[in-house]
Amino acid sequence: MNIPKVNTFQIEGMSCASCVARVEKALSAVPGVANPSVNLANETVQVSYNDPATALAVTQALSDAGYPATIRDVTLDIEGMSCASCVGRVEKALKAGAGVVDASVNLAAETALVRFTDGAIKPDEIAELSTQAGYPAKVKSFDQPRATDRKAHEASILGQLTLMAAVLALPVFVIEMGSHLIPGMHDLISNTIGAQNSRYMQFALTTAVLFGPGRQFYTKGFPALLKAAPDMNSLVALGTAAAYGFSLVATFTPQLLPEGTANVYYEAAAVIVVLILLGRYLEARAKGRTGQAIRKLIGLQPKTARVERGGEVIELAIDQIIPGDIIHVRPGEKIAVDGSVVAGASYVDESMITGEPVPVEKTKGADIVGGTVNGTGALTFRATKVGSDTMLAQIIRMVEQAQGAKLPIQGLVDIITARFVPAVLVVALITVIIWLAIGPDPALGLALVAGVSVLIIACPCAMGLATPTSIMVGTGRAAEMGVLFRKGQALQMLQEVTIVAVDKTGTLTKGHPELTDIIAADGFEQDSVLRLIAAVETTSEHPIAAAIVRAAKDKGIDIPDIQDFTSQTGYGVQANVEGKTVQIGADRFMTRENIMLGPLEHSGASLGQKGKTPLYAAIDGRVAAVIAVADPIKETTPAAIAALHDLGLKVAMITGDNKGTANAIAQELGIDHVVAEVLPEGKVDTLNTLRADGGKLAFVGDGINDAPALAVADVGIAIGTGTDVAIEAADVVLMSGDLKAVVNAFDISQRTMRNIRQNLFWAFGYNTLLIPVAAGVLYPFSGIMLSPVLAAGAMALSSVFVLTNALRLRRMKPILRE
Repeated sequence: MNIPKVNTFQIEGMSCASCVARVEKALSAVPGVANPSVNLANETVQVSYNDPATALAVTQALSDAGYPATIRDVTLDIEGMSCASCVGRVEKALKAGAGVVDASVNLAAETALVRFTDGAIKPDEIAELSTQAGYPAKVKSFDQPRATDRKAHEASILGQLTLMAAVLALPVFVIEMGSHLIPGMHDLISNTIGAQNSRYMQFALTTAVLFGPGRQFYTKGFPALLKAAPDMNSLVALGTAAAYGFSLVATFTPQLLPEGTANVYYEAAAVIVVLILLGRYLEARAKGRTGQAIRKLIGLQPKTARVERGGEVIELAIDQIIPGDIIHVRPGEKIAVDGSVVAGASYVDESMITGEPVPVEKTKGADIVGGTVNGTGALTFRATKVGSDTMLAQIIRMVEQAQGAKLPIQGLVDIITARFVPAVLVVALITVIIWLAIGPDPALGLALVAGVSVLIIACPCAMGLATPTSIMVGTGRAAEMGVLFRKGQALQMLQEVTIVAVDKTGTLTKGHPELTDIIAADGFEQDSVLRLIAAVETTSEHPIAAAIVRAAKDKGIDIPDIQDFTSQTGYGVQANVEGKTVQIGADRFMTRENIMLGPLEHSGASLGQKGKTPLYAAIDGRVAAVIAVADPIKETTPAAIAALHDLGLKVAMITGDNKGTANAIAQELGIDHVVAEVLPEGKVDTLNTLRADGGKLAFVGDGINDAPALAVADVGIAIGTGTDVAIEAADVVLMSGDLKAVVNAFDISQRTMRNIRQNLFWAFGYNTLLIPVAAGVLYPFSGIMLSPVLAAGAMALSSVFVLTNALRLRRMKPILRE
């Protein structure tokens, strides 16, 4: 069974939701292609394909549809080639790469020229294809502008075109509209340049606008119309061409028109182009800002690092670092790649990865992440993951995939927008026919104004941008807050969830036992007793013993040596410490040794009721203390549970602990449902039971045994400090290790979906209300006709409104902070 390839292609020429439908239709027709998903906001398409489909077939289909993929070239320096057979092997290896369109190897120059689709594969990944085939390669030259540069360049070009069109259209607007609005202006023009000369001047300037800055609408719109696949450009081209064509007849052959209708509409055609160019300029600038989160993540990675090579520390480019390299980090520097500390101590700011503002201490053996910032200490670490394997690269990849996702809510939008532009053409035609049939004089002029206004005001752009722009901004801001949506659909599913099931160990609790209480008997001092207990427990590898020893060390207590250690299986341990006999165990051990517990018996029972494990210590046959060990609840858990309740969610706890311990923790935290004594393999059945009432369910876990439950839940949420297996099975990954991030994930989902609904309401409401107004429904009651110029302004602003509303999500703040 062949595993399908999934590639993202950067494409050009899309301007509205109709374009999205055509791209998806063209790609779906390619044999082997499944589920193409277009994102209008960042102008990409994600394609899953299998044999016989290839990247070349996909790019050809895009080109034939009129939306060519952005093709880039990269030149590689290749070592080890000695004959034509080597050339064939290298070319075969390179062409097998996802997104590689063509590869041409030059044996004499020992180079390869590779053509690839922008967004599907990176130059260093292409070089790796040759290296893996046995011919080491590295990028020689790469002429690929960054996405930010491309957006900035696009906005700059549109800005220049808008300015040029505005300068040319201004005299036309002043002459024509001034004659209607300013008293005496009409007579002034007639007595100076003359009415006919005025029309000639307007003709010349409008022609320059339409066939200069506005040329793009015609070169794209009319071919699409001829292919029976009209788009936004087609509407603009038809509307402005109608106004311009009618004005040409009125200017040069007015006798062909009915008496009293030979008016010119040059200002409508010219100003429409100006306003739509202005809208696209503002849209391009806003689109650039929607991907700001990705650019921030990319910007986290330093360009160089200080690496040990040949016995000295030298500065190397980051792409030259390999696993195993020893890297030196000075105070305040960014950490280049993922690794493990081998020397030094410092605090590292990981907020850009986890969203947690408190720096984390790093000493020998600690893992560090590329892109984080070192504090005031110096660190030396061994590189463990580089290039596309680093956590930062994986985060960027997850965010890009989530941003390219298509939510279920988009399905209805796609159905409507696919038919929208043809429907608008029909409405415009019907509008013209009705005005010509029953409209008052001058019916022809009114029909033209109404028809052009309908064509211009219709805006599928806003519909197409409503969902993807919010997804891009929402998922990007979520990443900055430490919440990664591995699957974009989870963004919508989360806000439909009614119950959150949480694995106790490692999620609600810290995941390892700690000494929580020590109550000394009369005549004994806490630290002195702890010192003796810890000494006995040093010989044990049990997690409870390790917790006791760790607590003593944290208090700075020196631990003495012991003699004659014995273990009583099922009861406890005993040893001689500094001449004293120390016994530690459960109450049954004390009873067997005839040691009276006294008041501590009640204390131990009380600790047990709180879900803790009580142990007793006796010194020389006399009870000295009761201690309690438990897997403590994380400090942030109570606030997180309360916040989930505030969001209207029910919380269920799933644990393998006994019912007494589970109920004690649930009562302390206010958890709604408790399912105790669940074996790892029983978690899936438990989830199915919990959602028997019909609501959507999310499961939060971190361990390997949580992977099946994460996969079967409607939304699986993995704690990022957990295992790779759990993360791979999850829909959402939280970079921090506590439930605060779960609350933030739900909040982000709710806000983003609310933003999407606002955008869709605006986009559909705008068209529902204004298309009838443009058609002239108000004219019989009020004599008001919507000017094509105002229609163009409204259309341009509708897309800008949607983008601006989506950009508000950048200001989202974590609902729970430190």
